Order: sequence, then structure tokens, then C-alpha cells
Amino acid sequence: MRLGDLFARDAAGRRRLTWRELGVLLRQLPARARTRIATGDEDGMWGLAEHLQGLTLDELRIANWQRSNEGVKASKQSKRPPPIPRPGTQSKRVDKNSPERVARRNAAKRRAAERRTAIARGEIT
Repeated sequence: MRLGDLFARDAAGRRRLTWRELGVLLRQLPARARTRIATGDEDGMWGLAEHLQGLTLDELRIANWQRSNEGVKASKQSKRPPPIPRPGTQSKRVDKNSPERVARRNAAKRRAAERRTAIARGEIT
């Protein structure tokens, strides 16, 4: 299949490839396919072996931290080492007060007020 099949038609006039079929094909790409990486899909970047190696490193770092702080008062101990960042596990913080979100929120409030006014007038039942 080629991307050109989205626009090509068969003898009956139907598309040779639908948008739905294209979406299914993209979702079934291997985890390390360049297309998935280019679209920002990091969930499948690490396989089981990579996750286990990351877990092993985290545990070793914590064990070394525990040994280095043995016998030291809690107030004098160093900070616990953070886990190694893994692809697809970082929290995606959304700025609730970004200009785009504020504009969408205000537009929704305006539409709701207009709808309440129309209901009060009897235009909408």
C-alpha cells in the first residue's frame, strides 16, 4: 500500500485506501518505526529488556544511597536518587492558564450564557 492510494480510486469509484485503514496501519507499526518516533509516540520506545535494565539501575542507585547514608541522622542524609526517566512515563503537565485554554474556556462560557438566554426566551425547549 502506498499513501497515494488514499486518493486513488478503483474501477467502482471507491478509494483504494480509507483514512480508517491508514490509521489502523499506523497503529500497527513496530515500536521503533521511524514514523512512530517522528510523530512523538514514545510509549513503545523501550521494550521489556530496557525497562528491566532501568529498574536494575534504579535499585542499584537506591542501594548505594542507603549504604552511603548508613548511620547518618535523617536530617543530614543526602536526597534519595530519582528514578531514571523512561520514555512515555513522564507526566505531561498542561498549563491550565495558557492563552489558548483561556480563550476556549471564555468561548464556552459565552456559548453557555447565550444558550441560557435562548432557553429563557423560549427559543429553545
